[in-house]
Amino acid sequence: MRFIKAIFLTAVLVLSLSAREQVNVNFANLEIDDFIKLVSKITNKNILINHKVNGTVDFVSTAPIYDDELMGILISVLESKGFTLIEDGSLYEIVRSTDAAQSNAKVVSPESSTSGNLMVTQAIVVKGENVDIVAAKIRYLISKTAKLMTMKESNTMLITDYPKNIETVKQVINDIDTNNAMIVKIIPVKNTEGKKLQAKLADIAKSIFNEKVDAEIVKIIHDENANTIIVVGNAKNVKKVEALVAKLDVESNIASTLQIFTLKNSDAKAVVATINEIVSKQTYADPAMKPNISASEEINAVIVVGDPQVIKGIKVMLDELDKEKYQVYVQARIINIYKKDAVDLGVKYGFDGAAVSSNGGLYSLAANFGGTSITPAAATLINIPDNLTHGFALGATIDFLEKNDASKSISNPSILCVNNKESSIYVGQTISIATGSVTSAATISPGLTSSYKREDVGLTLKIKPRVSSSDKVTLEVEAILESLDSKGNTVTGEQPITSKQEVKTQAILRHGENIIIGGLVKNTDINNVSKVPLLGDIPVIGEYLFSSTAKTEEETNLVVVLTPYIVDNSEALSKLQETLGVVATLQQKYNVEVFANLEKRKEEKENADQSKVNPFGAVE
Repeated sequence: MRFIKAIFLTAVLVLSLSAREQVNVNFANLEIDDFIKLVSKITNKNILINHKVNGTVDFVSTAPIYDDELMGILISVLESKGFTLIEDGSLYEIVRSTDAAQSNAKVVSPESSTSGNLMVTQAIVVKGENVDIVAAKIRYLISKTAKLMTMKESNTMLITDYPKNIETVKQVINDIDTNNAMIVKIIPVKNTEGKKLQAKLADIAKSIFNEKVDAEIVKIIHDENANTIIVVGNAKNVKKVEALVAKLDVESNIASTLQIFTLKNSDAKAVVATINEIVSKQTYADPAMKPNISASEEINAVIVVGDPQVIKGIKVMLDELDKEKYQVYVQARIINIYKKDAVDLGVKYGFDGAAVSSNGGLYSLAANFGGTSITPAAATLINIPDNLTHGFALGATIDFLEKNDASKSISNPSILCVNNKESSIYVGQTISIATGSVTSAATISPGLTSSYKREDVGLTLKIKPRVSSSDKVTLEVEAILESLDSKGNTVTGEQPITSKQEVKTQAILRHGENIIIGGLVKNTDINNVSKVPLLGDIPVIGEYLFSSTAKTEEETNLVVVLTPYIVDNSEALSKLQETLGVVATLQQKYNVEVFANLEKRKEEKENADQSKVNPFGAVE
């Protein structure tokens, strides 16, 4: 302690009234609290000590130092202990370094330089980069106890740190902004067509500039009004593009060696792949004659560079490949037919082939409907092709079965398909199915926790058409019907039960012709209870004496009826929609007349059966 006092007295003696005086300071194992008092005396600053700072400090000096440098030494010592100084009026207050930002650290204006030893707060505006990206890059430059936050709205970062660190950060940010600053260059095009030059420059730019780095991205725009190329990017890359323009903007026979073919009906990328496959197999006497073919997805065009004669051959291929595509409009009816009800209906109305099976029972039932005068007469008047009227009997059959509860329509989707492209329709619902459970033995919230997965249950219809002519089409059909047979019980843990029926086939059909896809059969057990009125409701006795239960098996056939219509152009689609509306009206008229004939046939059958019964109830 005596040694400390001696050093202190020596320092005070050499201090003068000058604004900045040198002092000789040299001590070892000095308590930090005593060092704070020493600095306060020498610098004539009032220091408020709110925290106990433990530890000692050693300082070895071989030459005098300025008195105001002692404050920097003190801050360095405090920082090593997790503290710092904050200026508060005429006082200096010792606070934790992490709390400096909340302890009224001095705020320096954005454009000013920071100086001194005390922590300050300053806003730094970032101009040429995203502030969050810059903050991530420079974060390692700030002290461990500094605070840094970003404001996206103004692309500004707010930092509280020591002045030297802040100045270093500002310098680095300035270098980043300078290197990545974007400029705009307008380059006149004198000898070539600006649009073609822009496309070529864009392709070259993709090869020489790394588009994954934001600072390397170059945008090349063509101004049609002034026939100029506008280049946006950093100065170095813009200069490279400018040099390319100077080399490419020369008079040449480019009009005869380069052609751009804009496609109307086909995908440029797919067409280029096809043509390049053909070109790659060709042999050219002069390798320079081999054309260069590429696709511009932005304008859906094929770019061909090569000999004019070769380009003519490629144009012929493009004309064929870019023809308007066939479309196929497919109407579908997906029906469940209940076999027993259909058979009973046939017997009731006197049909010979009323049994519905996968061997064409539905065709048999339709054939027995017979024809009426509505179909040919009405169809001829409005010029409906015969193949569109052939399905009237089938349509009437389906409607008749559904009307008499012998069938149920599941879905009647329609879909417009592009030739050789698969299209699909899905209609259904999503259910939850338990996948497992965990029993918790926790004392706070014991119980059973279950996990679930979501499953789609419904109808999926996939159709891929391939048109072979204006009147025939091959259909690749896949129909999947998933139904919910039982919802299960969450209390008992019973899982939902689903069933799945699937049809997958190919068929060649004419325009407007029907195809019936069947053969999927589902058997269901049904319990039918019959009882004597009133007596059958008596408890116990009624159940055993006056009622009976019969178990029957219900067979259900899933049938998919598809009708394709070939559309060779957009005008034909509009005409088809109009025609199908008229056909639907004729179908209704056809049904009315056919159903009336069926009722008449039913009455005749019943009368004939009745006439065979003699007065004594015996059959003749």
